[in-house]
Amino acid sequence: MAEDELVDISITGPDEEKLAEFTRKLVDSRLAACGNIIPSIRSIYRWEGEVRDEREALVVLHTRQSLVKAIIDFADKEHPYDTPQVLAVPVTDVHPGYKQWVLDSTRQTTKRPLPQGEGFAATPPAKRPPKDPR
Repeated sequence: MAEDELVDISITGPDEEKLAEFTRKLVDSRLAACGNIIPSIRSIYRWEGEVRDEREALVVLHTRQSLVKAIIDFADKEHPYDTPQVLAVPVTDVHPGYKQWVLDSTRQTTKRPLPQGEGFAATPPAKRPPKDPR
């Protein structure tokens, strides 16, 4: 897959606000152009020998293929789960203008590397970013 190919990455988290803080760091550092947060999902899964049924939040990040490893590395350091769900799916078709916006928004400028912290709780509250041009 070419470096300028787009992917969507889904990541679950314990709640909407903590996941929003996590997403803001990724967008601020230009690792993701955008994150769409679904505030409440129901996840049923097996963990440590038992089936669990819990509420979580979900974010879908829009980014480029070349940044997936950096996002996984960030999740390993910042995410509160031992094994965070980080699933990257290739985008097979996209509006040309939206693709260019994602590429422009994730182009390396002055941001990156990411801030270091101890999970979601280390992030101070941030002002809401301006509405994107879409």
